[in-house]
Amino acid sequence: LIDAGHGIDTPGKRSPDGSFLEYLWNRQIADLVIARLVTRGVDASLVVTETNDISLRTRAMRVNRICDQVGTQNVLLVSIHANAAGDGSRWMQARGWSCYTTVGETESDRLAARMYDSFRVEFPDARFRTEWSDGDPDYEENFYILRKTRCPAVLLENWFYDNREECAFLLRQDTKEHVAMAAFWAIRYYLAK
Repeated sequence: LIDAGHGIDTPGKRSPDGSFLEYLWNRQIADLVIARLVTRGVDASLVVTETNDISLRTRAMRVNRICDQVGTQNVLLVSIHANAAGDGSRWMQARGWSCYTTVGETESDRLAARMYDSFRVEFPDARFRTEWSDGDPDYEENFYILRKTRCPAVLLENWFYDNREECAFLLRQDTKEHVAMAAFWAIRYYLAK
């Protein structure tokens, strides 16, 4: 399952100059990832097909409904986002790509490790944000979409749209294609176990 974070009506989720709209970018990436997965025979779908913001509770309920239908062991969740260091009113200096899981050692950590590996292959010169205190590179937070879903789940923060340089990077079509390819390969590697 691919979750495209936020909606058209989510306040503040845009670059200071308005060129980057997070809800739109997240959906573009989600569509590219799903197309690649389906072409390779992987059953993949969106958690949210609407453009308006769907509550985290509803998103988690949708994921868990699929878990109930096909078995939790047959489901994984990738929530796609782009990061921001501020409130969208001015350019900031934060940089880098990161991946989040819930607190503690879970199967999600293995999925996150595959994400880091794949993104490093697709973006060898990019900056990656890591947190190694527990022995793996992902950040751990109790984000609702990760905490309330029953399957392995990760949340990707694809660079900072309120960093002028990274915003321009995110808006490039080749960046979008490589982000989708990295997520695709990470999922494939994870499924191959």
